Amino acid sequence: MDPELIPGSPVNVGELTLPHEAVPPGQTASGAPTTGIQSLGTFSGLELGTWEMTTGGMHDLEVEELFLVTAGRATLEIHYDTGEAKRLPLGPGALMRLNAGMRTTWTVHETLRKVYLTPSSEPNKHT
Repeated sequence: MDPELIPGSPVNVGELTLPHEAVPPGQTASGAPTTGIQSLGTFSGLELGTWEMTTGGMHDLEVEELFLVTAGRATLEIHYDTGEAKRLPLGPGALMRLNAGMRTTWTVHETLRKVYLTPSSEPNKHT
């Protein structure tokens, strides 16, 4: 049974077992990363879940998302249409918002786990 966040009952996201799959070859930027995801249900019209990526790099096209890194370290590179890019270090405690359509490259240095919120109407693109 999938864990669900129920009012009055905590879920320890650090102890969840997330089934992993290899990042598709077209998205792999470096190494052989895998990703895992676990839905925790909905909250006020938002999908709530936990996502994890092992070391390596992957390219992604983002959806609307708010996330909090709970473990690990990574560099997130946001690619702009101007050809410029912004590199951001991520670690435990990093809170970040991504907009739909942002092109990113995730380079994970130490397995990264995050808790995310996305609009329920968004297709869950996490791989």
